[in-house]
Amino acid sequence: MPSIYTVGQVNTYIKQMFSQDFMLTNICVKGEISNCTYHSSGHIYFTLKDKTGVMSAVMFKGNRNGLKFSLEEGQKVVVTGSISVFEMAGKYQLYAREITLEGSGLLYQRYEQLKKELAEMGLFDAMYKKPIPKYALKIGICTAKTGAAIQDIMNITKRRNPYVKLYLYSSLVQGEGAAQNIANGIRCLDEMDLDVIIVGRGGGSIEDLWAFNEEIVAKAIFNCSTPIISAVGHEVDTTIADYAADMRAPTPSAAAELAVFDYNEFRINMMHYNQRLITLLNHSVDKTKNKLKYYQTKLDVFNPINQLQNKKQYTDELFTRLSESFNNILISRKHSLEVYAERLNGLSPLNRISKGYAYVTDENKRPLKSYNDVEIDERISLTLKDGVVKAKVYKKIAGVENEQ
Repeated sequence: MPSIYTVGQVNTYIKQMFSQDFMLTNICVKGEISNCTYHSSGHIYFTLKDKTGVMSAVMFKGNRNGLKFSLEEGQKVVVTGSISVFEMAGKYQLYAREITLEGSGLLYQRYEQLKKELAEMGLFDAMYKKPIPKYALKIGICTAKTGAAIQDIMNITKRRNPYVKLYLYSSLVQGEGAAQNIANGIRCLDEMDLDVIIVGRGGGSIEDLWAFNEEIVAKAIFNCSTPIISAVGHEVDTTIADYAADMRAPTPSAAAELAVFDYNEFRINMMHYNQRLITLLNHSVDKTKNKLKYYQTKLDVFNPINQLQNKKQYTDELFTRLSESFNNILISRKHSLEVYAERLNGLSPLNRISKGYAYVTDENKRPLKSYNDVEIDERISLTLKDGVVKAKVYKKIAGVENEQ
């Protein structure tokens, strides 16, 4: 009768057989990621599958330090590890020690690692991005002179604006020394006082485009004072140069569309702006004319000349009134003067003299008002209306008497 074993014993036996198989202790398995779960414990559980089957797999937390990317559904990977039996579930599974992307996996890991490092250095920050000039007239191009990229750029430039000048730096775009050559081209074009630079090439595999994923190219783009448009590969291709550039174009043709402004559209816009400017100027002139008319009307109403004429007329009236008042005063004063003159004339000594009286003075020309003011034999002067009589007092008579 055959021996009877427990389930646990069988699972343990199979596990021991797996552990004794050298190939299963260090094996590389490729397949597609499915049912991927990041457990709270830090372990990663997933399934590897292909057209012929599926296999459970796990990467423990301790092995995750070497994983440079996140596992996602549908990824083609190569898993290195060992195959053993999980006794409690009674199934075998792949215990992953290292996971890389299939084919270009190593390059992709380098790409992700460099992108992370350069991002931490700030090479991709939006604050450093320079605006692309809207009306560039001098455009530098760093690409292969024999590639399709330069032909596409030239054709689009000729169609959109034949007045734009293109300056080509013929560079290697793949293979050994290409990255250094591209960096040199960027620095050379940067010294030519250009408006914008296009850096790129046509499509290809990740290996073909790898020169644009090198750190030396990214730093040359970042340090360039001239705005740069990256145009590497096709729309699905994204390189380190795209992140470092001031603007990314999906293709070289798209880069030319972005860099070269359409001359016909520019001319039409200028005509439109010119017409709009003329309309605005005419409107402004008409508005100013209307304002002038309004102010002219207002000025006519409050014309200083009219006000001056009114003031002048008022002044003339005042002058006339003043003249009349002055004449009236003058006549009144003249009449009063005549009255006073008449009265004064009545009191005048000359008037009295003319009536037979005389003005008597002593030798010192002092008037004699009383007979006491003169002495006998004193010489006196008698002023008459028509002359002076010198006389000598020979007799004094008090009172008024007729001399006998």
